[in-house]
Amino acid sequence: MRHPPTKRKEADMKKIDASNSPIALSRRSFLIASTASVAWLAMGGRSRTAQAAAPIVLPPLPYAENALEPVISAKTISFHYGKHHKGYVDNLNKLIAGTEYADLPLEKIIIDTAGHTEKAAIFNNAAQIWNHTFYWKSMIPKGGGEPPNAMKRKMEASFGSVEACKKELLGAAVSQFGSGWAWLVLDGNKLKAVKTANADVPLTTGMKPVLTVDVWEHAYYLDYQNRRADYVHAVLDKLINWEFALQNAT
Repeated sequence: MRHPPTKRKEADMKKIDASNSPIALSRRSFLIASTASVAWLAMGGRSRTAQAAAPIVLPPLPYAENALEPVISAKTISFHYGKHHKGYVDNLNKLIAGTEYADLPLEKIIIDTAGHTEKAAIFNNAAQIWNHTFYWKSMIPKGGGEPPNAMKRKMEASFGSVEACKKELLGAAVSQFGSGWAWLVLDGNKLKAVKTANADVPLTTGMKPVLTVDVWEHAYYLDYQNRRADYVHAVLDKLINWEFALQNAT
């Protein structure tokens, strides 16, 4: 049955009123905002939550501060981890706050700032955070000794023997003039011993770090004074984490 014109007009007016009610407007506004958000994200935009990036944090030590004694003392670890490593984390967070790097992962910050003089402070602190985190994992209490068979075969294929590999690492560590790092890296399918100065890391040259030994003075001076070779010998013979190295070499 058809409504009389007056009643149909009243019904239409009720629909208009309903569409303008607070509930309807609220729902419509939500749908418009949601659609806009999806379009923004699809074009590479970031949500407000994503923009509020969490700070770079100091990773926990894999062991207690005294766990590497007598090779490395708890006092050295306390200063090295609690002062130097933490200092790099604090500095980086200050340097990247409010910048394009604030919500990037550490590795991306390192790659993006490497070789840029004007970004040297960001690179140095970011790379040192990464280097130290990798260094702690490169050691383990009661480490050293014979590598796992799979790691041993890789070392023999690249160096001829395990001892030859360790000798190359020792040479890289001792010959690094001033502060830096000695690395076992994977370059293509071949293991190599290389050294880097200051905060430099093999990631920036396309090589994959397998393990590292820190040869900055703060890593060993309290325990070994100027006897860097003794420190490196002790780390390779008694602390190096060959299982960790194997994970990175595969």
